[in-house]
Amino acid sequence: MGAAKPGFAEAIVEWQRRAGRHDLPWQGTRDAYRIWLSEVMLQQTQVSTVVPYYLGFLEAFPDVSALAGATLDRVMQLWSGLGYYSRARNLHRCAQQVVERHGGRFPRDAATLSTLPGIGRSTAAAIAVFAEGERAAILDGNVRRVLCRVFGVEGWPGERAVEARLWALAERELPARGVESYTQGLMDLGATVCTRARPACGSCPVADRCVALREQRIAALPSPRPARAVPLRACRMLAVRHEGAWLVERRPAAGIWGGLWSLPQEDLAAAGPPAAFVDEVGRRHGLALGAPVAAEPFVHAFTHFRLRIEPFVCEARSARGAAAPGAVWLPAADVAGAALPRPVKRLLLALA
Repeated sequence: MGAAKPGFAEAIVEWQRRAGRHDLPWQGTRDAYRIWLSEVMLQQTQVSTVVPYYLGFLEAFPDVSALAGATLDRVMQLWSGLGYYSRARNLHRCAQQVVERHGGRFPRDAATLSTLPGIGRSTAAAIAVFAEGERAAILDGNVRRVLCRVFGVEGWPGERAVEARLWALAERELPARGVESYTQGLMDLGATVCTRARPACGSCPVADRCVALREQRIAALPSPRPARAVPLRACRMLAVRHEGAWLVERRPAAGIWGGLWSLPQEDLAAAGPPAAFVDEVGRRHGLALGAPVAAEPFVHAFTHFRLRIEPFVCEARSARGAAAPGAVWLPAADVAGAALPRPVKRLLLALA
């Protein structure tokens, strides 16, 4: 008789050791701070995008105490461009709680980790696995895709019942040993082989048991999110320039771009003419503003809606010196490194 076919976890572990990723900058460490930082950054973001941000954060904040002691503005500045900005705010809050409530040391178990800001069940498990060797299941986007295809799980993974089934599968398939290699292998498999488009099924270590491959349903699994209309919103932005600097205002903590600096903005749904907006901004900041000049409108896509931005540019003929509370004059030379939303940064760089 031939050798028995290895189990799912055993096949993943063997493949990871042979063909998985072993040179990522957050690998080869038990430092929970570094593992946590990478896991938060990797949420809905590709490795190639994360690496320079991760290295930049470590240079600025080599440990959790340094991050906790930093200003939120500095954290947002370094995060600018990585997107999903609530992650940065939660990152800062989490670091402060680790210092204040846990003596500067991350909790060792997934259950306690999951009580910290921005750390959900899957992220907590990943930290506990890689930092402490805890036997815990993960279920990030890549792992959902692997499990849906291999085990033929129907339905959109965002539905509660489907998610519950996937968690049950993730728990069931956990190996008794080698949990770190298994967890890394699942991540690597979803990121490099069992990709959303054009998966490399010929290189997959579990292709011989994959329901989606056997039934030729790879493109259909996981089931897509039910179709829904993507709303289009519209706003007006005013780029005020004075002596080589731009007027920027701090965004509210809640809502899009929370905590970042941005241009004065108004919702177009109830807006008057551009001149009225210019007058309102001038009064708010004590500025004498010139006539606004329209720039090219553009659309920025978010996860759940699209935002049409109609920018206008004007000169401040006089200013009080320091900007009003909640606003600063941002030198044009500092735009590239400032904590600005990506579309605003792109707009100001183009105007310069």
